[in-house]
Amino acid sequence: MIHRLILSDLTPVRQRGRLGIAPVGCLDGGRAGRPAAGFTLLEVLVALTILALAVVALIQLSSQSLRLVKTSGDYQQAAQLANRIAKEAQPTEEGVETGAEGRFQWERRVSLVPLPDEFQPTQSVPDQEPAKLFAVTIAVRWGQNQALELATMYTPTTSPSLPQAQSSSGQPPTAVGSPGTATPIPITPAQPPRTP
Repeated sequence: MIHRLILSDLTPVRQRGRLGIAPVGCLDGGRAGRPAAGFTLLEVLVALTILALAVVALIQLSSQSLRLVKTSGDYQQAAQLANRIAKEAQPTEEGVETGAEGRFQWERRVSLVPLPDEFQPTQSVPDQEPAKLFAVTIAVRWGQNQALELATMYTPTTSPSLPQAQSSSGQPPTAVGSPGTATPIPITPAQPPRTP
């Protein structure tokens, strides 16, 4: 079978410095049917730019994550310190205390809060002072402008005084079941269940 080429189907092509002819639609110098191998320089530069932007974004995210973990740890330590200082407080009067622990500086403020009328006792008990309510505020500071404040209410309690009775021997009586006593406790056997 003979193929005829018409002159209008050919186009001039420059290949390795020589001028030749190739069929129309084959602009790769006569290498029709074979795709060009590799990437152009522009494609490689664009791919490297995209890769560099992605790597920089990941590094920034990981460093921000590490900063947040450190800040969260500092905040948790400050909260534990404030909680411990609040539990240790047993105020009986107003005042301010300050201190430092590690890189944390703390301040404990105690102020008397007036009791509402509905909480005021109706009868006064002799030899017992009236109830007081204190507001305890603990401020913990660390780093640059980082602070935590914890506030709570506290009322001092005293154990009630029991009148001391004297026994005939001059010793205060001991309670049943307290150490040093041998008071027998009667044990009753369990009753079997009744059936109707």
